[in-house]
Amino acid sequence: MLLSNSIAAVITGGASGLGAATARALAAHGVKVAIFDMNADKGTALAQELGGIFCKVDVTSDADVDTGFAQARAAIGQERILVNCAGTGNAFKTVSRDKQTGEIKHFPLHAFDKIIQINLIGTFRCIAKSAAGMVTLQPLDPQGERGVIINTASVAAEDGQMGQAAYSASKAGVVGMTLPIARDLMSEGIRVNTILPGIFDTPLMQGAPENVKTALAASVPFPKRLGLPEEYASLAVEMCRNSYFNGEDVRLDGAIRMAPR
Repeated sequence: MLLSNSIAAVITGGASGLGAATARALAAHGVKVAIFDMNADKGTALAQELGGIFCKVDVTSDADVDTGFAQARAAIGQERILVNCAGTGNAFKTVSRDKQTGEIKHFPLHAFDKIIQINLIGTFRCIAKSAAGMVTLQPLDPQGERGVIINTASVAAEDGQMGQAAYSASKAGVVGMTLPIARDLMSEGIRVNTILPGIFDTPLMQGAPENVKTALAASVPFPKRLGLPEEYASLAVEMCRNSYFNGEDVRLDGAIRMAPR
C-alpha cells in the first residue's frame, strides 16, 4: 500500500502550485513528505505545515539532488513515491524578425538548453537517483511493488504553441521516456507514469491579467475554467493507489487542444 504513514515521498517543485497541492494530498493520506524546491521560504513553511522536511534543491545540479535525497532519507526514510513537478518555460520563436529594424534573430540556444536541462534532464536525474534508492527496499506485496514515480509533462508535449519549441521538446521528452523507464524498472516493482496538465490555476497563472485568464478558461471545452492544482494532486494520488497504473501518459486538460498561438 503506497498511501500510509509508513510511506515517504519526495515532491520536486513542491513549494507551490501543482507540487504543493500534491504534497498536501499525500500528507492527508499519512504519507511523510519531503519538498525539493528553490524557494526556501515557501518550501520551509509548507514542510512545517505538513510535518515534513524541506530541502533546497536545484534539479540541474547532481550535488544538490544527491544532498537533497540524503537529507530527506535521513529525516523521513527512503522514499517510495517520487513526484516530479519542478519545471519552467520560456517563449521564443525559432526565427523572428524585428518589426522596426528587420533584424533576424533565432531562438537563443542557451535559453533552449536551460529548459531542457531543468524540465527533461532534471526530471531524469531525480528519477534515476530516486529509483536507485527504491530498489534497496523490500517489496510491499506479493507482486513485488516497491514504489512509484510520477512525472509532470504538459499538453504542450503534443500540441505546443508558437514560441514553445524548447518547452514542448522538454515535455515531449518526459512523455517519451515514461514507457522505457517503466520497462527498465518493471523487474524492480517500480511503476512510472506521467501527467500532462492543460491550463492550470497555478501561482504563475494567477499573476496574469483577469481578461487573459477569462479568455483561457473560455477556450477549455468543458468545464470552462482553469484546472485546479487539487485536481492534478487527485490524479497523482490515484497513480499511487492503483497498482495497475503503469507506463501511462495521461492528459488532464478539460479536452483542450491548444491553438497555434
